[in-house]
Amino acid sequence: MSTGKIKKILVINGPNINMLGIREPNIYGKETYASLVRRIEEYCKKNGADVEVFQSNHEGDIVDKIQQAYMQFDGIVINPGAYTHTSIAILDALKAVGMPAVEVHVSDVDSREKFRQISYAGLYCFKTIKGHGTDGYIEAVDALLSYNGESRC
Repeated sequence: MSTGKIKKILVINGPNINMLGIREPNIYGKETYASLVRRIEEYCKKNGADVEVFQSNHEGDIVDKIQQAYMQFDGIVINPGAYTHTSIAILDALKAVGMPAVEVHVSDVDSREKFRQISYAGLYCFKTIKGHGTDGYIEAVDALLSYNGESRC
């Protein structure tokens, strides 16, 4: 339920998120990427928010999309995929546009390999949701819709 000022949300997905339902379903679940996108779009519409969902396997494209969001969107949901653990460029782009952001991870990255426990994007985001499967995206949208200016983590 929307109580905040956020009405336009950009959902960004990094590498291999388009392979949901195919890639390691024991870790990432069986929901397909197309189904997830439909669910996010329907949920946003039901809650009075406009949404655009973007996916790329290329770091520069993700940085470009974040930069293009400036003055076009009110908030970002981001699952940087493997770039979570390597991309200072994505972190810097989030900082540059200065809008509220929520980080999402389908799996519980804290219980996985040690390198997956580092999140550069998460240094900017005001909230991180991990290990809730694809439902984490809906939780992230809710967090943005109720965002009231709380501090970033």
